Amino acid sequence: MTFLARLSSSTGDLSTKLLDYVQLTKPRLILLFLITTAAAMEVASQGRVAPQLLLMTLVSGACAAAAAHTINCLYDRDIDAIMERTRHRPLPAGRVAPWEAVFLAVLLATTAFSLLAVFANLLSACLAMVGIAVYVGVYTHWLKRSSPQNIVIGGVPPLVGWAAVTGELSWAAWVLFAIIFIWTPPHFWPLAMLIQEDYARVQVLMLPVVDGDRVTAQQIFRYTLALIPTSLLLVYPCGVVGWIYG
Repeated sequence: MTFLARLSSSTGDLSTKLLDYVQLTKPRLILLFLITTAAAMEVASQGRVAPQLLLMTLVSGACAAAAAHTINCLYDRDIDAIMERTRHRPLPAGRVAPWEAVFLAVLLATTAFSLLAVFANLLSACLAMVGIAVYVGVYTHWLKRSSPQNIVIGGVPPLVGWAAVTGELSWAAWVLFAIIFIWTPPHFWPLAMLIQEDYARVQVLMLPVVDGDRVTAQQIFRYTLALIPTSLLLVYPCGVVGWIYG
């Protein structure tokens, strides 16, 4: 093999490995976290958030979310290998070793904490670590395989964004948390209804698997109704957004 051929092969292998690492972090989900973080920062600063602070907070948030998702992939690699939707992921497919995933997660979490502590404040940095702990400990380790209410968590990214701007958590920040908390189940359960056979095969107690489509649809409807007044709390009594938002 010529030098150029070997170089091309090595470059291709590196690119493939990097893509596998990116896939571990679930980048499409990270985008949702960043949108809510940025929105919280804009509201907290009344539209005058410093560009550098916004950029560094979003980079940190992306690293924190990526770390949590990587640990999730590591923990769930046994059931991911069985489910059709996930069996081609890097860990169950054998393209990434478990120790690589651990190293990546630690590196990402350390980067997130350090950037927030330096460019924002310690509160936002600690909240980002709390977000990782909740996602890994409460969702991945505890609820996902033990309760049909397993995805009823979420909402930390807006708290991180708010704290990065203000250094504190007001009632408005907690309303943003509540909006994401209530939005998560009706967002995720329709997907769970579509692939419930996969979840049943690996004995993950998703609501459609345990209680059926009718009960799941009723829960989706109730959560969606609850989302309306919760969202309007930002208009009154919090007063942090205007009536156009309402």
